[in-house]
Amino acid sequence: MCATLILLKVIMKLFLNDKTFLDKGFYISTDKNLLNFELIYAYLSNDSYWAKGIPAARLKTAIENSLCFGIYYNKNQVGFARAISDKATFAYIADVFILPQYRGKGLSKWLMQTITGHPELQGLRRWSLATADAQGLYSQFGFTPISRPERWMEIFTPYPVNDKENEH
Repeated sequence: MCATLILLKVIMKLFLNDKTFLDKGFYISTDKNLLNFELIYAYLSNDSYWAKGIPAARLKTAIENSLCFGIYYNKNQVGFARAISDKATFAYIADVFILPQYRGKGLSKWLMQTITGHPELQGLRRWSLATADAQGLYSQFGFTPISRPERWMEIFTPYPVNDKENEH
């Protein structure tokens, strides 16, 4: 069976009905005017392990240059993610979070389904992301460890913070 069919089977098994969430007052939007920048900034700069210490101006620029997905409950933002993409060959998923009080409801799965199903992100050759603790979530959507890590390189410049959590 080809890799595309295997991936389709994985995704199809996880299909979440939007109506289930919409009926409970949740919705996902890519409208940047709805984003609560203060909430996103507070979470990423204070609570995340991957963006701790990010300067507000840098985050604003990142949001401006990304396809952003906000999750809302009764018009209040409860989650966020962004996709950085050329919309033809590659996408990198970043800054994914659900506020703690809304976890365990399937929102992260619904968010990933929405991102990977977004019309502007179809037909991409490669998707990528980095995670320290959510491999179980992302593997449900076909993500695997990098197949040839020896071909990948990076420049890593951590934001200055006073703890060791931001280290690689």
